[in-house]
Amino acid sequence: MPKLGKLFIKNTLTLLFLVNGTFAFADFDSNQNSNNNALFLYQQINTLGYQNPDSSAHALELLYKASLKNSDTLQAINSLRELAHVYSHQGNHKLSYDHLWSALMLADASNTELGKSLVYKDIGRHYSYYNRREEALKFLNLSLESRKKMINKGTDKGVLVDGYLAFAATFREMNEWNLNKIYLDSCQLYLSYLEPTSTSRYFYKFEEAVSVNNLKNHEEALTKFKEIAPWFKEHYPTYQVLLFTYLGDSYRDLGRFTESENYYNKALVVSETRGSHMDFTPLIYERLSDLYFSKNKHIEAYNSIKKAKELDALYFDSRSENNSPLLEIQDAFLKEKKLQEDLAKEQRLNQMEQDEKVLFLQKTILSTFIIILILFGLIYFNNVRSKHRAEKQVIKEKRELEVQKNTEIIELKNKELAASVLKLIEKDAFIETLKNKLSNGKGDINRHEAKQIIHSISSNNVENWNEFEARFVAINKSFYQNLKEEHPNLTLNDQRLCALVKLNFSSKDIARLLNMSPDSVHTTRSRLRKKLELPRNMNLKQFIANI
Repeated sequence: MPKLGKLFIKNTLTLLFLVNGTFAFADFDSNQNSNNNALFLYQQINTLGYQNPDSSAHALELLYKASLKNSDTLQAINSLRELAHVYSHQGNHKLSYDHLWSALMLADASNTELGKSLVYKDIGRHYSYYNRREEALKFLNLSLESRKKMINKGTDKGVLVDGYLAFAATFREMNEWNLNKIYLDSCQLYLSYLEPTSTSRYFYKFEEAVSVNNLKNHEEALTKFKEIAPWFKEHYPTYQVLLFTYLGDSYRDLGRFTESENYYNKALVVSETRGSHMDFTPLIYERLSDLYFSKNKHIEAYNSIKKAKELDALYFDSRSENNSPLLEIQDAFLKEKKLQEDLAKEQRLNQMEQDEKVLFLQKTILSTFIIILILFGLIYFNNVRSKHRAEKQVIKEKRELEVQKNTEIIELKNKELAASVLKLIEKDAFIETLKNKLSNGKGDINRHEAKQIIHSISSNNVENWNEFEARFVAINKSFYQNLKEEHPNLTLNDQRLCALVKLNFSSKDIARLLNMSPDSVHTTRSRLRKKLELPRNMNLKQFIANI
C-alpha cells in the first residue's frame, strides 16, 4: 500500500478512537452487548487494521490510555486484548503476549470476573496454537470458572457458550474430536439464551460444520459452510481464512481436488490481503502440499511444504526472538502476582495489628457496657415477670369466678325451665282429660263448639312447646348450634328429645310432653343413639350433657 494511503488510514482510525474514546469496548468474541460506535470501530480494525498493525495499534493505545484516565477498567482490558489480537494475526506472539499479560494483571488487580474470563480465554487459545495442551486447558478452565461466577451473580447463562466454544476450537486444532463433540454439545445447551443474530451462534455453526465433516458427512458440511459464508464475509471477513480452509478440506474429502485447491488459495489470498491469521498459513500450505502430491504435482508439493516449514519456524519456533516469551509468560505472571500478594500481605499485617489494638479497646468498652446492660435487664425482667405473674393470677381467678357464676346461673335457669315444663306436663294432662270429655260431646256444649275448644287447646300446646324451645335456646345458646354442626342429620323431633334429655327428664315425662307412649320414647332414644353413632358403653345423657 502506498505510504500516503497508510498514513490516511492511520489518521482516520486515530480520529475515530479519539472521538469515541468514552465508550466501552465489548467482548466481540462472546457477543456481549455493544453500541454501534464500538462495533463500527472493531469492524475498521477487522477489515483494515490487520493490514496496518501500526495504525490500529496506535489507535488502540490511545483508547487504552483514555480508558485508564476515565477509570474504565473493562474498556482498558479490552483495548489490550484487541492489541494482542492485532499482533497475533501478524504472527508476532511476543507483542501479543506482552499485551495479554498486561491485560491479565489489570483484570486480576481489578478483580472483574468478565475481564478475567476474557483474558484467560485469549491466553488459553494462544497456548493451544503451540500445542501446549496442559497450559491451554488450565487457562480455558479459569475462563469458564469466571463465567460461572458471573452467572451466580445474575449474568445470563449465554456467556457459557463462548467458554465452551473455546474448548471446542482448541480440541479441533489438536484433532481430539471426541472432546470437540462434547464441548459442542455443551454449547448447544445454552444457545437458546442467545439472540438469533448473536455472533456466537455463527461461530458455533462453523465449529459444528467442521465436526460434521470430520464425521464423513462431507456434503452436509459443505451445506453448513455455505450457509454461514455470507455472514462471515460481511461481519468477520478475516475469519474467511479458516472458513475457506475447511471448505477446501470438505472438497478434498469428496475427491473434488480442483475446488479444494481453489479454496485453499482463496484462504491464502484473504490472509495476505487482510493481514490476518498469518500464523495459520503454514497449515494451509501443508494441505496444499498433500493435495499436490496426490495429484502427482511433486514440484508444487515440494514448494508448498517448504513454504509451510519456513512459516512454521517463523511463527512457532520457540527459539525465535518473537516467540521465546511464550514459554515464560506464565512464570512471569505468577512472579509478578506473588510480589503483589506479598506486598498486599505485608500491608494487611500492619493494618491487622492496628485493627487488633482498636478492636481490643472496643471489646473492653463493649464488654463493660454489655455487663451493665445485662444487670439492668435482669432487674427489669424480674420486675416485669413478677408483675405479669400477679396480673395473670388475678385474671385467672376472675375468669374462674365468672365461669363458675355462669355455670350456676345456667343450672338455675335450667332447673326453672324444667319446673316450668313439669307444670306444662300437668297442665297438658289436665287439658287432655278435658279434651277427651269434650270429644264425647256430652253436656250443654254442642259438638261444634267442642271441636273449636279442642282445636284451641291443640294450638295452645304448640305455642307452649315453641315458648319452651325459645327459652331453652336462650339459656343454652351454643347447644343447638353445636348439635347441628356435629350431627346435621338429626330431625326436629330428635333435637327436641336431646333438649329434654339435657334437662334430665325421665322417659315418662318425655312421653307425656311429646304425646307418645313410654315404649315409643325408648325406641326413639335407641334411634337417636344410632344417629349419634354412640358405642354401647357410652351414656346418652352424659354425651348430650357435654355438647
